[in-house]
Amino acid sequence: MNNANGPRRVLATSITVRKPRRGPFAVRPLAAVRRLLAPVGEGSAIVAAAPPVPIREVIRRFWPDLRPDRWLLLTGLVAVAALPALQTVEIWLFQVLVDTVLVPQVLGPLVGICIAFVVLNLISGGLSYTDDYLAARVGGAFLLRLRSRLFAHLHRLSLPALDRKRLGDLVSRLSGDVAAIESLFVSSLTGAVSATFRVLFFTGALLLIDWQLALAALVLAPLFWALARMFANRLKQASREKRRRTGSLSSVAEESLGAAALVQSHGMQAAESRRFDQQAEDVYEAELAAARLRGAYPVVVDFFELMGVLSAIGLGAWALADGRLTLGELLAFLAYLGLLYSPIQQLGTVVASVFAASAGAERVLEMLDTPAGVTDRPGARRLNRVVGRLALETVSYTYPESVRPALQGLSVIVQPGEVVALVGPSGSGKSTVARLVARLVDPESGCVRLDGHDLRDLRLESIRANVGTVLQESLVMDASVRDNLRMGQPWATDEQITEALQQVEALSFVQALPEGLETRVGQKGRSLSGGQRQRLALARTLLRDPPFLVLDEPTVGLDSATAMRLLPRLTTNRTVLLITHDAEVALLADRVITLDPVPAAQTGDSAADPSAEPQANFLRVTSQNT
Repeated sequence: MNNANGPRRVLATSITVRKPRRGPFAVRPLAAVRRLLAPVGEGSAIVAAAPPVPIREVIRRFWPDLRPDRWLLLTGLVAVAALPALQTVEIWLFQVLVDTVLVPQVLGPLVGICIAFVVLNLISGGLSYTDDYLAARVGGAFLLRLRSRLFAHLHRLSLPALDRKRLGDLVSRLSGDVAAIESLFVSSLTGAVSATFRVLFFTGALLLIDWQLALAALVLAPLFWALARMFANRLKQASREKRRRTGSLSSVAEESLGAAALVQSHGMQAAESRRFDQQAEDVYEAELAAARLRGAYPVVVDFFELMGVLSAIGLGAWALADGRLTLGELLAFLAYLGLLYSPIQQLGTVVASVFAASAGAERVLEMLDTPAGVTDRPGARRLNRVVGRLALETVSYTYPESVRPALQGLSVIVQPGEVVALVGPSGSGKSTVARLVARLVDPESGCVRLDGHDLRDLRLESIRANVGTVLQESLVMDASVRDNLRMGQPWATDEQITEALQQVEALSFVQALPEGLETRVGQKGRSLSGGQRQRLALARTLLRDPPFLVLDEPTVGLDSATAMRLLPRLTTNRTVLLITHDAEVALLADRVITLDPVPAAQTGDSAADPSAEPQANFLRVTSQNT
């Protein structure tokens, strides 16, 4: 794949022209057909393809999401199954109309037949409405449950696992891929039941009229099924690739628009447009491949359907001339036959749709099968307000897909009420310590203890209630200021919010906003400055009033004087782990721990030597005058 600065790929490809063997007008029709029916090849690998999953496994995995509405679904399927029976009766009434009214020109039965048509039409309308309403209700509820389950599972994944995924692709799975599964379980199921019962009723009616003529007309039915299977497999491959490429396109769009300031400040608009166009062209190619397959299927089927109908007309005309059929029976036979080929074709389309929808199911299952990151152990304990003693005991941690350990054999003790500053160069593992203490990740070896309890033995809600965290990036949501502050404490009153804002010197700027606390801050808080976002993050943590506080670069976006005023208010009567690069801020701590990276030898050739001794992070501890 070309990089963002490379030449834009065009859709045309070079073709080597060979000398024809049989004159200048020789053609290769089979090659053209193979190209027409071939699914698209692999495009760029921004988003990897999901592993294939059998249809039976897809049904087994997602049936629980449909089970609560199974009786509504069954009622809708009964309505769907009854509609072909009414159609069969309507055509039979037409046969009676021709043979008893039109041909003999007797008007006596006409009124009764017309009344029967009206009654059947009203019943059909009611059944059709029932089917449409129940399908929408069941499908909507299924979508709601499945999207909720997938979204909740995504939030249970570890942060490193989420970091490896592209946000745009995850959004694509939550929207389009989940909708494809709903189509598989509701729309495709309803279509399959409808087509099956229409085939049964119409075939039965054909056999009752003239079984010999019916067998002659149905000789092409197996061909329809064979064509459906052939097209279904190819359409699934094309749909799988299309969904993967759509995820890539969404990822590029989200990433580029999310970094609009970076793109514009570095003059990267043209390069980003080329990168987006590259992915858009990949999606275009995949859509064309799927469209070729979807378009070719009915064309081929319609041709064979026409052959069947013409054969039936010829044989039926001969039977009419021979006296074996009445005019009404022949017209009814042709009507049943015309209606029969459509559900046979629909069965093939349903098969193709099922295989296409299963491509979306594979992408959703890939995420649902990703193990959750940090979860409660069986028997995990609740913990009331802690005293605040923290101990990291020979803790080691390596990020996935990283060779170098972020932490190796780290041991640190923080006493209750103590403020400890953790400093060191970038890459020394300071932010990793913050994630471990907040139990956003678990150590590979060693343990993190709070008041003597291994964090893995405590319930997550207890840890979150006792350990407040201000991360390096000031995260705010696209919501009002009040809602952002209440994220950590949903029941906080306006008086408590005002007090927290006063402590971080944010009340004046909040009151100056157009709608005060009700002002929406925009996506990622873009309507606020970096310092304002940081103050909101600090106020949000103060509202929770945790006894243990982890501050990861809390002064980002704040001037030095403001930071020196605010931090003492945050650290009063709390145990605090303060991660900072600012030497002046570190002076506020009782102790300063300098953390150096894991030695380079740990990740070089000696790392592959089983006899090599593991080396721990190097610590230097400095006591402050308090």
